[in-house]
Amino acid sequence: MFASVPSAVLFGAQGHPVAVEVHVGKGLPGFHIVGLPDESVRESRDRVRAAVMSSGATWPDIKITVNLAPSRQRKSGSGLDLAIAVGVLAASEQIPLASIERSGFLGELGLDGSVRSVPGVAPMAGVFDVAELVVPVANTSEAAIIANGRVRPCGHLRDLIAVFNELAPWPDHDVSEEVEVSATDPDLADVIGQPMARQALEIAAAGGHHCLFVGPPGAGKTMLAARLPGLLPALDREQALAVTMVHSAAGVALPPGGLVTRPPFRSPHHTSSQVAMVGGGSTALRPGEISISHCGVLFMDELPEFAPRVMDTIRQPLEEGTVSVSRAALHVTIPSRFQLVAAMNPCPCGDGNEPGGCECGDARLRSYVGRVSGPLLDRFDLRVKVERPDVNQLLDNKPGEPSSVVRGRVAVARQRAVDRQGMLNNELAARDLDRFAPLATTALDCLRDEMERGRLSARGYHRVRRVARTIADLRPHGSEVLDEETVALALGMRVSVRPPHAVGRAA
Repeated sequence: MFASVPSAVLFGAQGHPVAVEVHVGKGLPGFHIVGLPDESVRESRDRVRAAVMSSGATWPDIKITVNLAPSRQRKSGSGLDLAIAVGVLAASEQIPLASIERSGFLGELGLDGSVRSVPGVAPMAGVFDVAELVVPVANTSEAAIIANGRVRPCGHLRDLIAVFNELAPWPDHDVSEEVEVSATDPDLADVIGQPMARQALEIAAAGGHHCLFVGPPGAGKTMLAARLPGLLPALDREQALAVTMVHSAAGVALPPGGLVTRPPFRSPHHTSSQVAMVGGGSTALRPGEISISHCGVLFMDELPEFAPRVMDTIRQPLEEGTVSVSRAALHVTIPSRFQLVAAMNPCPCGDGNEPGGCECGDARLRSYVGRVSGPLLDRFDLRVKVERPDVNQLLDNKPGEPSSVVRGRVAVARQRAVDRQGMLNNELAARDLDRFAPLATTALDCLRDEMERGRLSARGYHRVRRVARTIADLRPHGSEVLDEETVALALGMRVSVRPPHAVGRAA
């Protein structure tokens, strides 16, 4: 007998359909899986056999061949277990073949027959063209977001056998219908003092600009970065679906309702590997931190402590909004349009901003700062020095402006940019700056002077204009032409982080 059961596997953040073809016939007893399975799929032979027997069914003592089509693609993961078990049961006539028509299956099997959750159900559910999709109970919410047919939660293989043999109705599982609770992002009111850094954070949120905080330990750099998501608007439907699919593929916990509606915030440790940051692997090609940060914020604390190779690999995704991962027989493209925020000390000892406090020699300082490449530094629209708060400010403990107030100004500025040019200011092409960010004569003279002195590169010139455009949009009544004051403020938020002997280089 023969049975074909629809299922799917995951490549990067995309699901790919797989037809699980099962043939049960004459021959020496055995269980063979073909179609480029990896080790995790091969191990399903033992899981499926034990699960079928634990569910009260009979394991066919004849030759069983399972083909995973299309055979040209490598299959990985344990999500094919349930489809293989159903295929074996249908091919051995233990359940009617007609009962599984127009049904798809995803899930890992335990040895006791339980159906366990698997990562990536959301992107895989979207590739099925079936009337019913059977998934583990824990994956029901995320599958329902994208599935084309009805989602059937399943907790045990025994329940499926009873349903398909018309011995029992579909089990009624208690699937939570909760929606995501209101955002609990850290509040900007917790930040004491730091007027320049707070303004830079507001500008970054309003224009989507990448931001670097430079200051001694304890100045509040991490505290500031963690409050950026609270200034950003909620994700729209398209963004929410894209982020949810990436998080599902990466195995990141989803909110109760299954749909991610707030911009994500990721803060990987500086020991993270290149694969952890960019994504990949031998066969699975899972999303990395830069993709999990899609439509949100990636915070790189202690920036110079990251491996230089890791830092440089994020430059292309910063520009293109996607990351392409290739292996010998597989290529995937994963979305990764994120806002980069980083923090670093001015020197290895951390006291470089304190008069007479730095104990680092010139060679050590040069080595420390030199770990961050010039091209990466050039991609930060905002580079702001953060000083330790004043003692009186700390003791007074007077709360700063709350995130809710700042978020209102940010929303107005973002809407102005979208109404004017259809995008945020950080996405403006160089050729469109004269149209959407025109300069007053005095402002143009200011920028010309910076470039003639070698303190501003061509890329830096364009980035300063984008930041100035955002500063103007944040003003109560906006401003179409960028004046000298606006440009001067944008230049003041692009300080050099190089040692004194290297300050003359273009920024």
